Amino acid sequence: MNALVLREVTESDVLTFFEHQRDPDARRLAAFTSGDAEDRAGFLVRWARILADDTILVRTVEFDGEVVGHLLCSAEFGEPEVRCWMATEHWGRGLATAALERFLPLVPTRPLYARAAVDNVGALRVLDKCGFVAVGEDSGFAEARGEVVEEFILRLD
Repeated sequence: MNALVLREVTESDVLTFFEHQRDPDARRLAAFTSGDAEDRAGFLVRWARILADDTILVRTVEFDGEVVGHLLCSAEFGEPEVRCWMATEHWGRGLATAALERFLPLVPTRPLYARAAVDNVGALRVLDKCGFVAVGEDSGFAEARGEVVEEFILRLD
């Protein structure tokens, strides 16, 4: 039987997250990531800050004993916002939806926000399945694409 688990993040998980974010397809769709996928030191420093901040809720997503992604909730733009990253080899299997469904009860604050590039159909579908609705649009420079990208702002009440 396949087992999906959300658990505390370990140091080795962060190294796996680094490898996940190096995937060019994932970076393109996520859009709003760091500009340099090979900056391991910068990535590790950013994650050290995330893990040291007790206002950020973060979980590793594990499937059948393999780290397949992560979820986190932090204050962005003054509001609580949830973010998800799944390794590309696990896209389209329902894991992101299942993981987010399990993560949301850990975040009692409502409304809760999320953002996704308008062309990130997979992320938008996951958010829709979990009850998020589009409430606005924004645009900004996306380091991973090197251009301004439009995004939807979504809310879960």
